[in-house]
Amino acid sequence: MFIQHVNFLLKILIIILPALGCEYLLAQTTDRSAIDSMTHLLGRRKEDTNKVKLMIQLSSAYRFVDNESGILYGKNALQLATSLGWKKGMADALLQLANNYTVRSEYPLALADFYKALEIYNQIGKKAGSAEAYRSIAYVYRDQGDYNKALEFLLKAFRLAAESGDKVVIARSYEPMGSIYKHMGNYAKALEYYFKGLQEIEEAGITNETSILYGDVGEVYILENDGPNAMRYEQKALDVAVKSGEIYAHAWALLDLGKSCMILATDTVHPPGYTGRKINLQNAVRYLEQALVLAKQMQSFRTMRICYENLAQAYRLNGDYKKALENSDIFRAILDSVFSRENSDRIARMEYNRKQYADSLRVVDARKSADLKLQQQKNYTYLGVAGILLLSVFSFFIIRERGKSEKLLLNILPREVADELKSKGVTKARHYDNVTVIFTDFINFTKAGERMSPQELIDELHACFKAFDEIAGNYGIEKIKTIGDAWLAVCGLPKSDSEHAEKVVKAAMEMTAFMQNRQSQLGDKTFSIRIGIHSGSVVAGIVGVKKFAYDIWGDAVNTAARMEQNSEAAKVNISQTTYDLVKDKFTCIYRGEIEAKNKGALKMYYVAGQSLT
Repeated sequence: MFIQHVNFLLKILIIILPALGCEYLLAQTTDRSAIDSMTHLLGRRKEDTNKVKLMIQLSSAYRFVDNESGILYGKNALQLATSLGWKKGMADALLQLANNYTVRSEYPLALADFYKALEIYNQIGKKAGSAEAYRSIAYVYRDQGDYNKALEFLLKAFRLAAESGDKVVIARSYEPMGSIYKHMGNYAKALEYYFKGLQEIEEAGITNETSILYGDVGEVYILENDGPNAMRYEQKALDVAVKSGEIYAHAWALLDLGKSCMILATDTVHPPGYTGRKINLQNAVRYLEQALVLAKQMQSFRTMRICYENLAQAYRLNGDYKKALENSDIFRAILDSVFSRENSDRIARMEYNRKQYADSLRVVDARKSADLKLQQQKNYTYLGVAGILLLSVFSFFIIRERGKSEKLLLNILPREVADELKSKGVTKARHYDNVTVIFTDFINFTKAGERMSPQELIDELHACFKAFDEIAGNYGIEKIKTIGDAWLAVCGLPKSDSEHAEKVVKAAMEMTAFMQNRQSQLGDKTFSIRIGIHSGSVVAGIVGVKKFAYDIWGDAVNTAARMEQNSEAAKVNISQTTYDLVKDKFTCIYRGEIEAKNKGALKMYYVAGQSLT
């Protein structure tokens, strides 16, 4: 264990030490004279609210260039605001202090201060401040991979920002909303939010912040293997970042340019003698190395982690396997640091276990009292009886908790996969030839968010997905995951089912009927649904080691998604393959060949109902 800790510390030193020689970048990426000017003014300020404001500005200015100073000024601002009894200054200082912790990937500390700031903003009725706190909290949950929680807080940010008329917070909230959908694989909605964000930022007059959004658009094209469009938007991102002097945006623009170059080098069939691949790979390494220098200067472990990950890939494509391995090792060291079990546990305890913590204190107090009484009485017989009783209680709780764990595991994984994981500790991905995949999506989800409170929106989403899960369970359909307001499931795995297509279509018809009935009862307080179905083969297995999930991959999943995207409200759209399997059971309406994104023209059918024959 000691050797492992030493190796880890050596890796972290490899990451941090080069950053100490990067001071020359400070002058290139931030207005040092402005920082010096504020520092000079600070020495002449009285201990009043203006000094608090100045220290908060310094905390913000140092955020990406000297994290230690940013944290120090944030703490000093908080201390002075507290002594003055100025609550807004306390909240503003906490917010900026948490922003600095976020750059360092110290998420539990950041989350704690964001929540403190939110509580104060709510107390003093500063809706704009509360909206910014909600937005910042959403960033933490997004970076930790908890996208549903991030979505919940972003919806709260949107609502409060709209109530307060704060166009800046509204404009800034579109980027994390888009990034959540990007991480969930819904690229169309991600682009929708990104382009809306660009428009809102223009109207809010903060055009120097467009760099991140241009970079996000480029990254979606990277994920879709569209190298030319990716390069176009990443270059826009770099131009704006260099002009504005934003080091964070500058680093990410270079990082995404490096990714784009790798795509251009690998996704095209080139003629003999073509040298562009080598040039693109060289450019990829150059851009990624430049991004890494800036990431080290910011001490942003998240940015460094992604730089090292992509550098490992770039060097591997270049055939330099030694450097590829070196960068991969450092990437994994940072990954273990940023996404550590300790971070996850601390956040979980902070968010969910307050009541349990209080209960545990009472249990400890009770146990101490019992021990003291036993010592005073020196009654060994009573001690033995108490020990037996205590053991019985512990046994009861262990059995109960084991049952809860079993139930939770079966909510995440199919029983066969869960049994394999418990017995062997690992599971293997498997290929399934005959399955049917179903995608559902709510058409007016974004507009519904404008009509409903965040809690109403989440409650309605939960009610609908709960009904879908129950319908799926009735037909032996395996629910895979929710992706924002989309729902994905499959039939025919892990156990094969000869009626997989028929069962999925029946379930889809029930879901449609459920939503139509709900609309007749709730009106615009619920959603319109569209459904897409395709049959084919998939690969299924567990991904990740932290917050692992059972997932499916393959062309059948992509085609089902295209069926959903080309469906209409209250319609079930199926592919030719699915139609061939269910045509004797259902009446279907042929729609012709319809152009689907990245798939070409596909034959599609609407399911009209069950066949009477």
